[in-house]
Amino acid sequence: MLWTPTVLFLDSAGVERFRLEGYLPRQEFAAQLELALGRIAFMHKKWAEAENHYNNVRSKYVDTASAAEALYWSGGSYYKKTNDHTVLGRVGLELAQKYPDSMWTKKASVWLPAEPQAKTA
Repeated sequence: MLWTPTVLFLDSAGVERFRLEGYLPRQEFAAQLELALGRIAFMHKKWAEAENHYNNVRSKYVDTASAAEALYWSGGSYYKKTNDHTVLGRVGLELAQKYPDSMWTKKASVWLPAEPQAKTA
């Protein structure tokens, strides 16, 4: 990068799994570090470990921009661990309620049930 710091998170095989570019306040940076650990676990199909990291972000860094992303991936981790697809709809609803303007809410919108079509006269 030309002038901002870049932190690369590599797994044990040296594969880049997460990238963080630019400066962040301390809480946001810490939340991103935890998200990176969750991403590495997720990519190695360690669903429970990934879910734990994402839930740590949700509980420790509630007021950060990372919280919505952590909720999204926590739901994905739980789904992969259990094959219980109903969690995805619940996560989509929670995202819509807590983070209506988040990109992660938009990504989870496909998990929500379709709204009934209005009847025309």
